[in-house]
Amino acid sequence: MLMDGKKLLITGVLMDSSIAFHVARLAQEQGAEVVLTSFGRTFRITQTIAKRLPRPAPVIELDVQDTEHLATLADRVGEHVDSLDGVLHSIGFAPRGAFNFLEAEWGDVATAMHVSAYSLKALAVACLPRMSPGGSVVGLTFDAQYAWPMYDWMGVAKAAFEATSRYLARDLGPQGIRSNLVSAGPIATTAAKSIPDFAQFAKWGEHAPLGWDVKDPVPAAQACVALLSDWFPATTGEIVHVDGGYHATGF
Repeated sequence: MLMDGKKLLITGVLMDSSIAFHVARLAQEQGAEVVLTSFGRTFRITQTIAKRLPRPAPVIELDVQDTEHLATLADRVGEHVDSLDGVLHSIGFAPRGAFNFLEAEWGDVATAMHVSAYSLKALAVACLPRMSPGGSVVGLTFDAQYAWPMYDWMGVAKAAFEATSRYLARDLGPQGIRSNLVSAGPIATTAAKSIPDFAQFAKWGEHAPLGWDVKDPVPAAQACVALLSDWFPATTGEIVHVDGGYHATGF
């Protein structure tokens, strides 16, 4: 019962193929209470998917671009749990135009940066009133040290996201709150379908020492749960790669 008594806010549960769904599932199986977020047209979908968890989980509305949603988040979370021990950031979006590096317009880039990078800070700050020393913020990234084919401004946003986590580690550390990321290999989720030519990552396992299954989100979810637990009490500002070892090898 790694998460016994823990209370978590988990974003990004859309389908049961998502990493966030399996973080919620594993956390519940390990004893945690879970609150989910969603918004807009996906809200009802998340409510439906939440019923597939071991225990039903409440879903609250959160659009990370909505300042009112963020300002009231702690109070709305408080309607379900009195405190938070951990927050999972599994949010990312870029308009289609942001997937063309040289031709992208600032409006598309700004949206990608806001939703996919700045939102980590915004979410963490919004949750602070419910968090206490020992808390953990965990985000999901896709290795931003490389210029991936077709990833373009989303890749730049991920680089900003990774830097944001380091600054959160610096500023939240004195309050006893950790900030870490899991850099997952490519997973065939609903979000992945928005990435042009995502199919090119199907051969990832051919270059990863441990192999890689793009249809298996569980290894990345397990790493998230571990970082949300008390088993990494002195680890912050870290990026844990869960990609079959791909990041460590050359072709």
